[in-house]
Amino acid sequence: MKRYKFIKTGKEWYVDLPEYVEQGGSIGDLQMVEGADMMLDLVAGNENEVMLYIGTDDFEGADLLVLTEKCNPLKGGGYYFLEEYNGEPINMRLWLCQVTEFVFGEIPEQIFIRKAEN
Repeated sequence: MKRYKFIKTGKEWYVDLPEYVEQGGSIGDLQMVEGADMMLDLVAGNENEVMLYIGTDDFEGADLLVLTEKCNPLKGGGYYFLEEYNGEPINMRLWLCQVTEFVFGEIPEQIFIRKAEN
């Protein structure tokens, strides 16, 4: 489990991952789109920044993203399903891009998330 910062600029969410850019990745790749932005709106509430604990192993208080479709190499990443958030039904589908593979070394079958309290 690691802690990641997400920042909203205007209406767009980005993951703060300078090591990705330092290794030649594009800042545009760090934008959260296709449902991931809506998930961050939900988690962050009215804030423009949110910290999340993210990992591939279950941990206390975590919610589960389940891989439903691994995308072809041209699109990259995969589609995930978030059934619940904080015990409430969400039933949200979201896409996590190829940066997911950079973070985990693969497109994992499951990703666990929990908002980090300040």
